[in-house]
Amino acid sequence: MDQQKKMIEEYIHAYNQFEIESMLILLHEDVVFENFSEGICNVKTEGIDEFRLQAQDARKYFSKRTQTIKEWDIQIDKIIVKIAYEGILAIDLPNGMKAGDCILIEGQSEFMFTDTKISKIVDRS
Repeated sequence: MDQQKKMIEEYIHAYNQFEIESMLILLHEDVVFENFSEGICNVKTEGIDEFRLQAQDARKYFSKRTQTIKEWDIQIDKIIVKIAYEGILAIDLPNGMKAGDCILIEGQSEFMFTDTKISKIVDRS
């Protein structure tokens, strides 16, 4: 579990720094990513190529973003981390939020592993 925790910390560090290639190194080639907001899945990717495209697209929305781990829940088949998220918008959004606005969200991310790589990430906020 220590190795898996270290991988999660490396993934979040790379995410915070917009280092997509550093994120991808940690992922299984068949990685599945799902993002749920208020119980609705609004993003799902399957495979490392789809994940890369989504990550490249997502970075244009923020000038700064920081995920901070608040709590670890280590289970048999996954690790769940409670996350505090802060992002500064880089562009105006259709919902009326403007570039420079700050987004603060509490949520959690579930990480599953296959062959010493992260094989599934489920974000919930």
